[in-house]
Amino acid sequence: MPQPLNNDQRRETVNTRQRYEAFRSAKAQLRHYRGSMVWSRTKDIEYLLRSAYGDDDGRRRQTSLGPRSPETERIKHEFDTGRAAARQRFEAARAVLERQAAINRVLGLGRVPLTGARIIQALDDAGLLGRALRVVGTHAIYAYEAAAGLFVDPEVTTTEDIDLLYDTRRELGFVVDEALAEAGLLGILKRVDRSFERARQGFRAVNAEGYLVDLIRPESNPPWQEMRESLSAAGGDLTAVAIEGLAWLENAPSFEAVAIDEKGAPLRFVAVDPRVFAAHKLWVSQQPGRDPLKRQRDLAQARAVAELTATHLTHLPYEAAALRMLPRAVFEAAEPLFRPETPQGVAT
Repeated sequence: MPQPLNNDQRRETVNTRQRYEAFRSAKAQLRHYRGSMVWSRTKDIEYLLRSAYGDDDGRRRQTSLGPRSPETERIKHEFDTGRAAARQRFEAARAVLERQAAINRVLGLGRVPLTGARIIQALDDAGLLGRALRVVGTHAIYAYEAAAGLFVDPEVTTTEDIDLLYDTRRELGFVVDEALAEAGLLGILKRVDRSFERARQGFRAVNAEGYLVDLIRPESNPPWQEMRESLSAAGGDLTAVAIEGLAWLENAPSFEAVAIDEKGAPLRFVAVDPRVFAAHKLWVSQQPGRDPLKRQRDLAQARAVAELTATHLTHLPYEAAALRMLPRAVFEAAEPLFRPETPQGVAT
C-alpha cells in the first residue's frame, strides 16, 4: 500500500513546489540576459554589439544595435542593470532552495535516484523535456507519487535505468542548447557523467556504474514510413529503437509534476498520463515473450499507479472519452484496476 506523507512532509512539499517555481522563474529571467552587450570601435566609431544565442540552432551570434548615442547608451544601461537584478534574484532563489533541500533530506522526502534526476534536469535545461522527450518506464512513477502526495513501495520504483520516449512528431527547430546541436543527446548525458558511452545497442547509453539510458520510440505506421531516430545529426549519437505499443504513450497527454531527488532538491518531471501508463504496463505484463520476472514487476507497477490515480488524482477519471489513444481491448482490460472498491486482480 502507498505510504501517505505526514503533516511535516506535506507542509514542506508545498513549500518546495512554491520555492522551486520562484527559482525557475528567476532562472528563466536570467536566461533572457544570456550573452553580452559591449561597445566595439570600428573606424573611430563605437557601436553597441549584442551577443546572444540564436533560437534556431543555439549558436552564438553578434548583432550591432547602432552607433553610440543616448538611445544605445540607454539600451546598454537597461541591459546591465536588468542582468544584475536578475542575477541577484536568481542567487537569492537558489540559496532558499538549497536550504529547502536540507529540510527535505531531514524529512526523508528525497525519492528520485540522483543519476536519473541529474539526467532529467539536464534535459529540462536543454529545452528537450516535455517537447521532444518525456520520461516513461519506472522513473515516471516518481512523478505520479509526487503529485499524489504519497510514497509508492520502493520495490515498485527502484531502478538503475531510465527510459526516454522520443516524440517523433515534433520538429526540433526549437532546440536552443549548443550541446545538443554539437554533441547530441549523448553529449548531454556526458555533461551529467563523463563515463556515459553509447552501448553496442545504438539506442542505449551506459555509464561506469552500469546505469542505463534508453531512447525509445513507437513503431512506424505504416511500417515503411521513415521516422527520425536521433535528436541530432551528431555522429555516434543515440538512435531510438522502435517498440510495439509506444504509440499509445506518444499520443497520451503529458503529465507534469515536481518531484524531489535523493539530496532533497526538486526537479520538474514530464511523463505520460498515469492512466495510459497503467494500462500500457498491464498490457506489457500480459505479453507472452516478456521475461516472467519483469512481467510481475510490470503488473505491480500497473496496479500501484492505477490505485494512486483512482484515489488521489481524482481529476483524472478513467474514462474512454479521454483515453481514445488506447485500443478498446487495452482500455477495458485495465478498467478494473481503477475501481478502488473492487479487488485489484486481473487475469494474465
